[in-house]
Amino acid sequence: MSRATIIQPDQSYIFADYFKLNFAPQDILAYFNASLQRCSLKLPHYSGDLDRLTDLTARIEESLPRLSLTSEMARREFLIAPVLMDVLHYTQATLNVEYPVAVSNQLKGSLDYLLQTHQTFLVIEAKNEDLERGFVQLAIELIALDQWIESEQPILQGAISTGTIWQFGQFDRRSREVIQDLDLYRVPADLEALLRILIKILEPDTKAK
Repeated sequence: MSRATIIQPDQSYIFADYFKLNFAPQDILAYFNASLQRCSLKLPHYSGDLDRLTDLTARIEESLPRLSLTSEMARREFLIAPVLMDVLHYTQATLNVEYPVAVSNQLKGSLDYLLQTHQTFLVIEAKNEDLERGFVQLAIELIALDQWIESEQPILQGAISTGTIWQFGQFDRRSREVIQDLDLYRVPADLEALLRILIKILEPDTKAK
């Protein structure tokens, strides 16, 4: 099957459309001259104090039994957003919600959450709690960010989240390789590890001072 039959060059696509495609992820990415690799990323962890961790854990544990996770709004407001708000506290990052991007007719749409310090980090919510299809959309959005942002950041990083499960991904801008992390982080069980990874990615660049 040719790439042209997977993505129609004369058709308009938004990021969410790639979630709906039934083609193999590597074939979808190949249309954009990118490859896919799956491996354990072994991401570095922030080693400082997490003074809000106990409170965040308690709030999530209290909310979970009462939340209907079939609601996309509930997952965003009560599970994803609280984690990201704490990341802002520790990193002084800025957060854009529903951030619009328009690179081309095939690379456009809104990014759920875009966090920025000296690094750029993308988070998207997995619709219907489907991590695999959600990761394809994450990969496409990272490929779009490569052309959208002006930075020398060699690796663009992101995560896909159902609210209770997070999975990381990376896009190597030079080799055009997307890496899908084999490790999953569960909330609240792995909340501390998740926070330490997110903070480490976005923590202020002290070398630049």
